[in-house]
Amino acid sequence: MSVPVPDTPVGQPKKAATAAWIGSALEYYDFFIYGSAAALIFPEVFFDESDPGTATLLSLATFGVAYAARPVGALFLGHFGDRMGRKKIMVFTLILMGVSTFLIGCLPTRDQVGTLAPVLLVLCRVLQGISAAGEQASANSMTLEHAPPHRRGFFTSFTLSGTQGGQLLATLVFIPIAALPEEQLMSWGWRVPFWMSVAVAVVGYVIRRTLDETPAFEQQAATEGVVKLPLAVLMREHWADVLRVIAGALVASVSTIFTVWALSYATSDAVGMDRSAMLWVGALANLVALGAIPLWATLSDRIGRRPVYLIGAAGSAVMMCGYLWAISTGSYPLILLLGIVTFGVVYSAANGVWPSFYGEMFSTRVRLSGMAIGTQIGFAVAGFAVTFAAQIAGPNGDDWSAVALFTAALCVPPVVAVLSARETAKVPTERLGERAAGQAPHPAKVAA
Repeated sequence: MSVPVPDTPVGQPKKAATAAWIGSALEYYDFFIYGSAAALIFPEVFFDESDPGTATLLSLATFGVAYAARPVGALFLGHFGDRMGRKKIMVFTLILMGVSTFLIGCLPTRDQVGTLAPVLLVLCRVLQGISAAGEQASANSMTLEHAPPHRRGFFTSFTLSGTQGGQLLATLVFIPIAALPEEQLMSWGWRVPFWMSVAVAVVGYVIRRTLDETPAFEQQAATEGVVKLPLAVLMREHWADVLRVIAGALVASVSTIFTVWALSYATSDAVGMDRSAMLWVGALANLVALGAIPLWATLSDRIGRRPVYLIGAAGSAVMMCGYLWAISTGSYPLILLLGIVTFGVVYSAANGVWPSFYGEMFSTRVRLSGMAIGTQIGFAVAGFAVTFAAQIAGPNGDDWSAVALFTAALCVPPVVAVLSARETAKVPTERLGERAAGQAPHPAKVAA
């Protein structure tokens, strides 16, 4: 039986969206500086320099390790988030990310401690992955459950625009770092962005501890009570939507290929692009995405989640082929143009809609678990897509067409998932997830 959701206090939707944006920006700043360092720095600092190709492959594999840890983190954090509330998980994940990232900046190098260095690096990366597993799901649940029913797409998109803001900040920080003389860059320069994550724990804690728990969760806890085993309910009532979210989350491969593998390929000997110039491509693309994400999300509130998401998933498959081709030409204006259109505009359609689209598939009592588990399994594949791309690119790492086709193939499951999903943009918040649980849909319509 559904539970009527009490009115949200005035100002709480904006406060929840702001907390989600700032927290996600700070948290994913940490997550994405690792991606830049894995492509540009870590092959020399933590791995055997005598075999550059293998060193790069291993370094990119450590980027994927966090994605492998994320499904495990999702099981635990999703469970506690649906039992204890969204707010506590949001605070915990932020502090964990800040601490683990700071520790990466303190690690000894391979020259100092040998093979212990990459082992410690992987351990810290695992902690980052566990943190990220609960961050987006808890922030998305928080904003969705605070948002007015007819603007859920817009308000939940702040989580993802915050992610883009964090990626932009990480890129901007790395631009002057990458411009340092080689000796300074490899000795101490690369550590500075990681040390700056101390601010993450402090600022994030101050912001998120003042946020109210969502009315939907409080009402659920006060009436029907929380579910003792959210995973059991999730698998019994929402298993098909979990599969849809897993398939849909594969679209994140576009982000990891664009952010990490394409950067490594463009700055390799095969193409020879300048590090700072390529970092600017990512920075400008993310800047455009900051504006595009809420616009796409607002459009989804009007015409539905499915058509907007479909534009992003299918369009990204095509545009990534064009972007990687542009890199192979070595033409910087072409790279810049297609990079902005691909990542800043087209990919933002899917990226801006999935927080509401996935969250609306589940009822309040298992929403955080459903989003966390579904997305993190899909994201795990997306994380290792970088490693697969490095292998597919051949011994010289320059077979961009194979990587382009590989990326396009990973966009097919998201297209299938969205075509099989229900449209939920106009469903009242308290009725979300009912059809998946076998309940009759409610005839009420959302007020304009």
